[in-house]
Amino acid sequence: MYLFPRDCPRILFWATADTPEAERRRWLGDWRAVACVERHWLERLEAETIHRYEMPAESFEDLNDAGMWVARRRVIPLERTAISRLDQEFAPRRVELRVVDSLRPLKNLWNTSLHVSGIRLRNARDWE
Repeated sequence: MYLFPRDCPRILFWATADTPEAERRRWLGDWRAVACVERHWLERLEAETIHRYEMPAESFEDLNDAGMWVARRRVIPLERTAISRLDQEFAPRRVELRVVDSLRPLKNLWNTSLHVSGIRLRNARDWE
């Protein structure tokens, strides 16, 4: 969900326990998840570097919301790793990166049984 430049609009989706097999196959194929990004962001995915911080797990509590965790007090990272060529980071994680002209046609994904997450959609070219 966060292997993107900060302001990059994206839609990510994956199957839940309630997703019928036919729907999972239709949208995901053999992938664990799908990340969709607008074509004009691809160059930035290829060029930008982000930083991944390794944090002490015992400092965080699970929000039970699709892998979201929160710390209630200041946490000092154990390690920082620079990640470049973000476009190449998805496939090894079994996530398909789909480059699309527009995210707008994907609005109906929220009407499926998939878990759908839209991030920074206000920055998408034709999102309303």
